[in-house]
Amino acid sequence: MQNLSRHLPSLFIGIVIGSYIAIGGDVFADRQSDLSTIPVQELRTFTEVFHRIKTDYVEEVDDKTLLENAIHGMLNGLDPHSTYLTPEAYQEIKIGTTGKFGGLGIEVGMEDGFVKVIAPIDDTPAQRAGIKAGDLIIRLDDTPVKGMTLGDAVKIMRGKPGTSIILTIVRETESKPITITVVRAIIRVKSIKSRMLEDNYGYIRISHFQSRTGGDLKKAIKALEKENKRKLEGVVLDLRNNPGGVLNAAVDVSDTFLEDGLIVYTKGRIEDASLSFKADEKDSLNGAPIVVLVNDGSASASEIVAGALQDHKRAIIMGTKTFGKGSVQTILPMNNKAALKLTTARYFTPLGRSIQAEGIAPDIVLKKVEIAGEENSLRIKEADLAGHLDNGNSKKESEKKKESEKKTDIRQLNQTTDETDEPLIKKDYAIYEALNLLKGMNIMKRHRP
Repeated sequence: MQNLSRHLPSLFIGIVIGSYIAIGGDVFADRQSDLSTIPVQELRTFTEVFHRIKTDYVEEVDDKTLLENAIHGMLNGLDPHSTYLTPEAYQEIKIGTTGKFGGLGIEVGMEDGFVKVIAPIDDTPAQRAGIKAGDLIIRLDDTPVKGMTLGDAVKIMRGKPGTSIILTIVRETESKPITITVVRAIIRVKSIKSRMLEDNYGYIRISHFQSRTGGDLKKAIKALEKENKRKLEGVVLDLRNNPGGVLNAAVDVSDTFLEDGLIVYTKGRIEDASLSFKADEKDSLNGAPIVVLVNDGSASASEIVAGALQDHKRAIIMGTKTFGKGSVQTILPMNNKAALKLTTARYFTPLGRSIQAEGIAPDIVLKKVEIAGEENSLRIKEADLAGHLDNGNSKKESEKKKESEKKTDIRQLNQTTDETDEPLIKKDYAIYEALNLLKGMNIMKRHRP
């Protein structure tokens, strides 16, 4: 055994070099290459480290663990999104794109060795517990995140539904770390939610891009038009805190509002990584104005949609600058039922803008503010004065009041959220501003010669 250990480095490098030649022999012959293309010195260093760990580390480590760690290290050193997916993690990825999976309900990445929340997914334990986009998770229960791979962290966060996990979080607005307890659950992501804001104006929320999102969007538009009993005059498309998802879904959503032209294209080193996607369907809104709401939690597929609609001047983008994830990850299955999640290309908008690390800048920047409720206002109008004089042209006050109350009841019914009776445009300032912008665009359209 000692003799074998002594010769392990040279034996190991011989196997590696032999594998290179066996796998790529034809390529080397075609290119008339030689062994100088193989990083012999670097491989020798690798095998020496491997040997030292095997012989000198405080505890015995099996070869599989060491080599998997080496693979993780190679990929994690490239960018935050490339990773090695074990068979279990690969299966979870496939389940996640269909809209049902277990866990907390957050889209995460790595930043400075910590887990960064890209966005919490709507109606999930994470969102209900108060997790926010931009949070840095530094501890999972009692385990520090520093030094973990993203896959390891995700594996800990996922678990049996009904069990809880304590997340220690660093947040920009807090002076010290905070702890949040989240109870795990089966995550069933409903990617589309919609409702009428008021007559002729609809609201559509896309929380995540799944394989069926494009079709669900078209159904939502038809349902709103049926409720409105006529074509919509404008739509607020809410992509805030949408972490992305399936590329084809982003293309389908963009295509829903575009009649023709380029939607997005990708560039990579190999031919298969360079693709372009074009619109080929009619505009489902018939040119009605759109306001797209985005923020720093809008990433990937969300940015593709926002960039395409912005470049085609099909929508006004409102909110804050988006996350800036403009890279394409390809899942490459391997023989051991694992897979590589490898960054293979960058996204570009129709006008050639790279989304990567830049994001989409909104046409109208909207800072976080709250609407003061009307009930808090102390202003008094003429109509509020006791015994005020009727204007002489309107219906009787009693009839006006009844009609007004009836309209208000209907409108508030349409505007309420699932969780509260408070009108959506009153609860959410960004939606309130987007609705006003849609109305202004339609007024300008009607006043054009």
